[in-house]
Amino acid sequence: MSYFSTFLKGLAMGAADVVPGVSGGTIAFITGIYDTLLESIRRINPSLIGVVKRDGIAAAFSHINGLFLISLFAGVFTSIATLAKVISWLLTYHPIPLWSFFFGLILVSVVHMLKQVQHRSLNRLVFLALGVGFAYSITVLQPLQLEPTHLNVFLAGTIAICAMILPGISGSFILLLLGMYAPVLGAVKAFDLPILALFLTGCVVGILSFSHLLSWLLRRFRDFTLVFLTGLMLGTLPKIWPWKETISWRVNSKGEQVPLVQHNLSPFEFEALTAQSSQWLLAVVLMLCAVGLVLGLEKYAERNDG
Repeated sequence: MSYFSTFLKGLAMGAADVVPGVSGGTIAFITGIYDTLLESIRRINPSLIGVVKRDGIAAAFSHINGLFLISLFAGVFTSIATLAKVISWLLTYHPIPLWSFFFGLILVSVVHMLKQVQHRSLNRLVFLALGVGFAYSITVLQPLQLEPTHLNVFLAGTIAICAMILPGISGSFILLLLGMYAPVLGAVKAFDLPILALFLTGCVVGILSFSHLLSWLLRRFRDFTLVFLTGLMLGTLPKIWPWKETISWRVNSKGEQVPLVQHNLSPFEFEALTAQSSQWLLAVVLMLCAVGLVLGLEKYAERNDG
């Protein structure tokens, strides 16, 4: 596996994770590194000490696929550090094109994941519905307003990282629900090392714990886990629909007015209500670009596997 290619996939995962409603786990899945990522993280456990004592540090590093993890997370953190301001700017000034691209990305990713389900049955359809219901229920929850205390920052990292490696559930959106999105994004922009270190510590604890469970589920109940994860992705689609009417607002930690409750509109309803351009043509083009990107990544992964 090319480690530069892995770094680029990490960049894409990081960019997705900055956007509330889009998951880096989705990118990991469509780029073909999801199973490798989970298995590599799962191997970081107390038994690694035995590998070090028996075979040495180099063997332990190889055992956990260390170069892969370093390449990937270097890409993720580089992307988050460099793209946080760009994504924030796009969310503020060009939300429709941005949401359109990610809407197309998730829509085609659903098809990509369903292709990997080996058997079709009513049981699997039930798990798909459960995934849709669970994800949709999260998208309609009212955000909490947790204070950015040290404990809350740590817990936010622990919970958000679990979502970040789940296709369909966005770590950024979980942070938004906890009321911790603005403080964490602010810490990234300001390079506030104490807060970032605390958040990353929470991320490490969360990902080491959760990856074991998810890896086990994919090994033992792969089809059911895949359809549930696909349901999660489908259930979040209404959240990232590009055209919305804001019903109510909230004040964030910086005293800024930000949307609280939003209602989805058609492009034509959006124009009528807001007197703004719906940019529907650009939106369609960007959705198709996202579809083309995923199909291209599929072909790339197939060629590398072959």
